[in-house]
Amino acid sequence: MAGVLKPWIRVSVVIFSVALLIACSGGGGSSGGGSGSGSDGGTDVGGGNNGGGGDNGGGGNDGEGQPQDPPVLLTDFFGPPPEDDPSAFTGPLIGLQFSGEVLTTLAPANEGAFAGGLTGTHTDAGLDNAVPEAQQRVLDPAVDPLDVFNIPTNSKPSPLFGAESYTQQMLRFEEFGPEPLSADASAATLGFPLPGVGPLPEQDPASIVRSAPAGAALEAFLGQSGLSPLPTEFANIDAQNPWKLFIGQFLGRPLQISPAEGRPPGRGWAHQRWNEFYPQVQFKTAQAGSRTNLGMRDAKQLHKYSVGEFAPGGLYHRVYTSSVPGAPTLDGTTGGLRIRLHPNMPVQDHKALWTFDGTLPPKLLMVRYGQGVLMRHYNALPIDPSANRGFGLHTITTHEHNGHSPAESDGYTNAFFFPGQFYDYRWPIQLAGYDSINTDANDRRAAFPCAPGETLLVNDKDPGLKTCEDGSIRIRGDWRETMSTHWFHDHMLDFTAQNVYKGNAAMMNYYSALDRGKEDFNDGVNLRLPSGTALPWGNRDYDVNLLIADKAWDRQGQLWFNIFNTDGFLGDQLLTNWLYKPYFEVRERRYRFRILNGSVSRYLALALVKQVQGGGGEFPGPAGSGVSYDRVPFHMIANDGNIMAHAIPFDGSLDLDGNGDAQEHRGQLPTQAIAERYDIIVDFGANGLRAGDRLYFVNTLEHTDGKKPGNRIDLDDILAGVYQPQTLDDDLDGIPDRWVNGDPVVGRFLELRVQPYTGQDQSMDPRDFEPGQRTMIPLAIDPEDSGIQNELASARHRTFTFGKAEGTDQAPWTIQTDGGAGFTMDPRRVTAAPQLANGPSEAGFQGEGTLEIWRIVNSGGGWSHPVHVHFEEGVILRRDGQIPPLWERFSRKDVYRIGNEQDSSREVEIAIRFREFAGTYMEHCHNTQHEDRSMLMRWDIEHPGQVRLMPAPMPTWDGVEYVDSAALPTFRDGDGVGRTTF
Repeated sequence: MAGVLKPWIRVSVVIFSVALLIACSGGGGSSGGGSGSGSDGGTDVGGGNNGGGGDNGGGGNDGEGQPQDPPVLLTDFFGPPPEDDPSAFTGPLIGLQFSGEVLTTLAPANEGAFAGGLTGTHTDAGLDNAVPEAQQRVLDPAVDPLDVFNIPTNSKPSPLFGAESYTQQMLRFEEFGPEPLSADASAATLGFPLPGVGPLPEQDPASIVRSAPAGAALEAFLGQSGLSPLPTEFANIDAQNPWKLFIGQFLGRPLQISPAEGRPPGRGWAHQRWNEFYPQVQFKTAQAGSRTNLGMRDAKQLHKYSVGEFAPGGLYHRVYTSSVPGAPTLDGTTGGLRIRLHPNMPVQDHKALWTFDGTLPPKLLMVRYGQGVLMRHYNALPIDPSANRGFGLHTITTHEHNGHSPAESDGYTNAFFFPGQFYDYRWPIQLAGYDSINTDANDRRAAFPCAPGETLLVNDKDPGLKTCEDGSIRIRGDWRETMSTHWFHDHMLDFTAQNVYKGNAAMMNYYSALDRGKEDFNDGVNLRLPSGTALPWGNRDYDVNLLIADKAWDRQGQLWFNIFNTDGFLGDQLLTNWLYKPYFEVRERRYRFRILNGSVSRYLALALVKQVQGGGGEFPGPAGSGVSYDRVPFHMIANDGNIMAHAIPFDGSLDLDGNGDAQEHRGQLPTQAIAERYDIIVDFGANGLRAGDRLYFVNTLEHTDGKKPGNRIDLDDILAGVYQPQTLDDDLDGIPDRWVNGDPVVGRFLELRVQPYTGQDQSMDPRDFEPGQRTMIPLAIDPEDSGIQNELASARHRTFTFGKAEGTDQAPWTIQTDGGAGFTMDPRRVTAAPQLANGPSEAGFQGEGTLEIWRIVNSGGGWSHPVHVHFEEGVILRRDGQIPPLWERFSRKDVYRIGNEQDSSREVEIAIRFREFAGTYMEHCHNTQHEDRSMLMRWDIEHPGQVRLMPAPMPTWDGVEYVDSAALPTFRDGDGVGRTTF
């Protein structure tokens, strides 16, 4: 590989490695491509970097493509890479002289992403911003008392182009539609299409390096079955980037080597336990600029627009319609859908908005526990880093938030890949505790939901293909670790906020024996959550994903972002599933809503209200409107990705946070920070609701800037129109210059229209699972359990303090670890490193993983930080020394709010356990403007007894090389063991 980077220090230390023989679900068999031995002594299916793999169908969406031959037992390598591997561990370089002094002298780790640009630096990504820093208006309340609401941040209000509220139908999510991973379907006839010039808004008419592939060519490529070349254990560095010629012309030099896959090479970034967790289904997608959806994924929908509410005559067969003249009406297809935030608004340009496939509706991945999935993510973004309308970067890395995934597929911030490349993310979709709990796969609560005739490779005491019986196939792991609502998004170093805001975000539903998406399946395990009945699993008739995020756009109606802001960017319009104030029809029955705060800096606090004709409601409407409003009760059933132990009623019956006011949470959710997910159940056939009613989701949480959320605004002021943000035209040019009298994102943003229901609602009644009643999924780490208390009393502790200690103007944010100095992000620095208690285990083993207590602290200064820990969920033990509110007391979390806002605290103490996979992960503030400047840190999970350090990948157009990592002096010890008793 023709690399341009060299290690900054190289120390030779002897280190041990170990390979374990495990019984596994292999990728071989008679249909595989044979076996080949790697240099590490392990065994690779298909031989080396680019060999074939077996046909491990394991049951796709329709049960087709099942393997005919039994799997074979294979040896999977486990342990540090061997000495001759490009990713071989080095050092150990431990201490501040390495992790502090030396690292501060090095070039930025992501500088390769800007090669070929005008300056070759971060500056290139902002060259075309529609609102340059010099033209921004920084508000100053000391000069003008009206200068309070800096929304959108430092720019003018977003023009609406005459768009009216609730005149377009909300889009449902569109499924990716995984297919069986089969060697027989890999002979693709179309390669990844090249960029070319073409008409706006989908292509650049003059420059190939500032353009993209044609939409029809991209759709034809993505619509092919199978993957070519087949995925491999190691990064595919033999095949070449098909855009290499154009890239070389842009760089001004020929590329001798430019790998097709952007995954770092060698054992350190090979797919861990590849044979054991060989992916059984796959899909491919491309990050691409805005284009017209041609309907390629219509046939990949599980419902196929033919059953349940998605069938002709069903409520959701109509994909989109609007009362705006000229707007399309689409029945049973997404074909013809262009990306507009509202029919009155302009079509988004391919440089302004980048989504999965380059299209709307937003995308949804549906997976099942036990069935590994591989996402081949192509990068179809422009070669020139400045071809972005002034924000976002063309290099990407995808984080599955917050899967139990090996590090090489976690979306590490410096494992990014370039235009023309792909990256194979393999997500095993296994229950945590796979190596230590229920390893013989005997617990019926840990299972793969299936249709009759489907099979699955299971590595229990008798490893092999298992056949669906009574709707399930039992799998290994701890059923209490079952997860449900995830999302995945970009995590590019210094550009996460911009890339996610630009459209790099999709949602992900996990299905299991407990949450199978079939409400009439009553086996004593399935929770029968609102979903539907037509399919064996994965019904979405009454199970609705909502991605809520604030946005802003420029005078041309194109998406805009302020790249110069370090406090936090705030848009002035709240979109639902990428649409401006849509309506959504619901049946007169129970629904599940999976609500994701997909903003980059804005916190939300949502309420649900019903409009009442006349003045008899709890809250009056605007004067002369003839309407009033009532709050609508509901239950929260999941917090972040996890179904809770109990359904929490937001109906005024319980004092949920112990402050003496039970009514404050009637119909009103707690604060929801960036990336938090709340699943709720709303019964549209109860609490006085009936067909014909109109309900509204309302945001009640005000922001004045991006530092932190402000006040909760009373619902009566919002609904009566007393709280009424307005625009001011200071220079009288007819264009509003700023917002005054309030935050324009406070208020109603989604209308629900209740339709009659003639069917039978067979979903569970959440009242049966309230605190004191039945349990949904108990906590695996329950602070009230005496055994857990003993384990916690001897656990290792770590402290992470989020603030501005020792920051700079360009990188103001830092994280202090275990009382040490504050550091900005450097992917070459290891901050903390728990070690695994054991490696892969055979069936029958019982034990626990490594348990630690992490204390996350806000250093103050009036800031708020939603802190996200990758890979594992934690249980909140204390908030400022107190027991957390009920919606956190019974939940597992992956985002932890610290700050002075309501429902938060200055510090939070969590218990967290590490198992199964090793490698490099992250912890950071999910106000992604803070993360990008530079409130992000690397932590590693180490192999048992590990001594040396995993090197850091450094991607370039020519491939990925490695440099040595350095570690803080406390990275293994933390700040003590066994200090706390419970």
